[in-house]
Amino acid sequence: MISLAAERQLRNLGLNSYEVKIWAALLSRGTSTAGELSNISNVPRSRSYDILESLEKKGFVRTKKNKPIIYIAVSPKEVVERVKKDVESNTTTEIKELNDLRDSNIIEELAILHNHGTEQVGLSELSGSLKGRHNLYNHMEYMMKKAEKSVIITTTENEFVAIIERFSTLFQKLKEKKIKVKILTKINKKTKPYADQISSFVEVANTEKKARFFIIDGKEILFMILNDEEVHPSYDVGIWTNTPLVKILEKLVISI
Repeated sequence: MISLAAERQLRNLGLNSYEVKIWAALLSRGTSTAGELSNISNVPRSRSYDILESLEKKGFVRTKKNKPIIYIAVSPKEVVERVKKDVESNTTTEIKELNDLRDSNIIEELAILHNHGTEQVGLSELSGSLKGRHNLYNHMEYMMKKAEKSVIITTTENEFVAIIERFSTLFQKLKEKKIKVKILTKINKKTKPYADQISSFVEVANTEKKARFFIIDGKEILFMILNDEEVHPSYDVGIWTNTPLVKILEKLVISI
């Protein structure tokens, strides 16, 4: 049978645990009956028929109408290509739907509601937390795309490299929009090549501090409260807030 690591990867194809086991068993035989596959895979016989029917609908197996029914394994390469095409097709459709929604009157109505709601709350309530580095970086990107004047980033040397690799193209676009981008990090052998790479559109300054935060237009700040070298990316935590104190912090950072 297949390893646990391989089983986890196969779940990315849209299979559950029983489906993975049955399909792997069928691949090892080429053709087989539901009863045989149940014995090989240790999947309950009462479930094997439903699972094989599901696999057939998903395009992982074919059937030969014998008595009992013979199941034929579809080539893994053929399956991956089919799943890939399905994902690409679904993604294209979803992107179109999102673009249509973005350009619709619905978003304008929701924006009016949001603006009205924001006006009703105090500044202390305009804050929130995010968990997971993926979510943090997505929010950073969202913040930077809204920037009108400036983006200031203070980060560790390890995260500096990750930020450049992820946001370099966005930094160039901000430069084209005449938005100033400044990054403070430790300059050393590891970070200098990356600093040189973006020097034409980002100001990079040296700091020994290990603070991690983003400031946008002196209005919004996203600061990470954990050391990125000591926490798994899934458990990284950031706090976003909108307060006049951000302007004061921005002035302190600019002076460095």
